[in-house]
Amino acid sequence: MATTAGGERTGTGTAGLQLCRVSGVPVLLSPSWWLGAAVIVLLYTPLVGRLLPGSGVWTSALVAAAFTVFLAGSVLLHELGHCLVALRLGLPVRRVRLFLLGGISEIARTPPTPFREGLIAAAGPAVSLALAACTGVGWFALQPHGAVWLLVAQTCVANLAVGVFNLLPGLPLDGGRMVRAATWKLTEDRHRGTVAAVVGAGAVAVGLLCWALAGMLTEAQGRWLRLAVCVLMAWFVIAGAASEYFAGRRERWPRGMELRDLLRPVLQLPAESPVGDALLAAAGRGVVLVRADGVAVGLLDGDKAVRLSETSPREPAERAAEEIRPETVLLDSESPEAVLHRVGSVSVGQFLVVDQDGKPCGVLRRSELRAAARRRGTNP
Repeated sequence: MATTAGGERTGTGTAGLQLCRVSGVPVLLSPSWWLGAAVIVLLYTPLVGRLLPGSGVWTSALVAAAFTVFLAGSVLLHELGHCLVALRLGLPVRRVRLFLLGGISEIARTPPTPFREGLIAAAGPAVSLALAACTGVGWFALQPHGAVWLLVAQTCVANLAVGVFNLLPGLPLDGGRMVRAATWKLTEDRHRGTVAAVVGAGAVAVGLLCWALAGMLTEAQGRWLRLAVCVLMAWFVIAGAASEYFAGRRERWPRGMELRDLLRPVLQLPAESPVGDALLAAAGRGVVLVRADGVAVGLLDGDKAVRLSETSPREPAERAAEEIRPETVLLDSESPEAVLHRVGSVSVGQFLVVDQDGKPCGVLRRSELRAAARRRGTNP
């Protein structure tokens, strides 16, 4: 019931059963989903028995299992709403996962504009509310008895709950992402939007816990289930908001610095230079490796070069290079926002910076940009 975005922030494992691919994006079923499904079946079976008098325990369990599958399908469609809109806007999606607390769409790059972030966030709740409307028609059209009527009714309620809950204004919920997009648009600062949505997450968590406490004080029916669900969801919201906040801090431009202050000077060396000699010549500079025909083939990767030189110091430096691709080249005139977007969306360690004539003027290292942000602080 959420999205993640950015090159390194998913924080999720690779385990899971692949169900299918949608527009090339794998859909995975996490092992934790089975635990959630078992809990839903156990808790929902007695309720089915009360709502459908005369149904046996096995019939009730079968209806509860069917509802679990319907719920998973609804969550999947919610996530595919995010996924397909992101793909339509040109943002690659790594995968969609269903897990214990719902689902998640892992978008490989941060949306470059508030409009795109808001549109992607709104797509999921829109799908859930549309599903609630469609199943609601069936709910009122069917006779109010029988397993089919109950499944349609509960699926309607579940989609309505998923849609409304995700519209709450706190990260990592979709409503929180919409708050961030709106604040980003108003302030022209994405991190300010993140802060606003983190504050919203705190309010959502407090609201959930207050609702759970009210159920305990009034001895409401199902109060223990309400308490467990509210505590779990409050933890999910707070943990997700904290992750978004600290990721956002890492992505802010170092206060008081310009791009040229972060660049390493450039040294050009033949690509066939021995890697040991290239390391000695680098002396803290960014090394562009050039072939005999004048084509730049890569930037010397210091860590790879050290490992290679320890065993084969006469090997060509090209074997320890990061390839120079169009997406790893920056203009020295680009804005900080554009530089941050590129650094956050391309998984390489260093970028070649060129001037308007295409002449190399420096090398930007991802690790040094982040270190500068930590040293200089991120307050505007």
